[in-house]
Amino acid sequence: MPVVWSERCSLHDPQREHWIGIATPAAEVPALYAVHDRALVDYLASAWAEWSAAGLADDPGQPRVVPYVFAHAALTPSPVVPAAATAKAGFFAYDTMSLIGPGSWGAMRAAVDVALTAVDVVLEGAPHAYACCRPPGHHACRACYGGSCYLNNSAVAAAALRERVGPPVAVVDIDAHHGNGTQEIFYARSDVRVCSTHVDPGAGWFPHFLGFAEERGSGEGTGANLNIPLTPGAGDDVWLDAVGGLAAFANDAKALVVSLGVDAGAGDPESPLRVSASGFREAGRIIGRLGLPTVLVQEGGYDLETIGPLVLETLCGIEEARR
Repeated sequence: MPVVWSERCSLHDPQREHWIGIATPAAEVPALYAVHDRALVDYLASAWAEWSAAGLADDPGQPRVVPYVFAHAALTPSPVVPAAATAKAGFFAYDTMSLIGPGSWGAMRAAVDVALTAVDVVLEGAPHAYACCRPPGHHACRACYGGSCYLNNSAVAAAALRERVGPPVAVVDIDAHHGNGTQEIFYARSDVRVCSTHVDPGAGWFPHFLGFAEERGSGEGTGANLNIPLTPGAGDDVWLDAVGGLAAFANDAKALVVSLGVDAGAGDPESPLRVSASGFREAGRIIGRLGLPTVLVQEGGYDLETIGPLVLETLCGIEEARR
């Protein structure tokens, strides 16, 4: 299987994240305008330079861009981009986990380029390709970022496939957390179908406000969105049933993007799901049996001992099914 990677993806080093006000070690360690608003892209490209120019790395001594005030709808129905670098972050970010440093923009753009290169590889004839992206992307929305995601690599790949092979394209998200950004970007569209299985946000898990079963799309996109929330502690049988449901939903697409998070693995510190290595191998087989041109885009996975082996299990399962 072709694998696409860029050394520039290692430039992003958030160092830490702020969770309920406490600085903790960062869990995520070392075609755009068709998906994202230009204002978000321009901000991400300039955020560190503005922060640095404002002297904030020295006074008060904050070496990463981190918001301190947010543009909540209750404050104003039509917020404007604030002038202060300290406040601007809170216009575009929706959490305090997703910090920006001096190398972050280069890594963000590299991650998108990796995903787009994987699209090229598949459209040139490879049945599937793996895009080893970092930072991940499926929590990034059209006009805001969060969840350790800045630009939505999977959504960019899906939009590129849609333009080159025609509709419909499907995004199958098996990360342990709901791909709220991908859902938001395509929610009112029928040409890109989005489906996700993840731990139930109603049980207290990120992204908290979205990812429920009743979210089925809107307008032209009604029926083109599918969420299968899972109870904390769910293991192979329940999870694989859900993956099978996603595969059935995506069955008649012309091409497929897999948001390949492996944080559903048993023991991952960021998820309560309990999927085994053999479960990931079988998930790969389920996806591979669809026989669709497939781009796999790396998302979550926070146990550094298991993330590589679980990705490998999934990719091997896909190859087994396609032989």
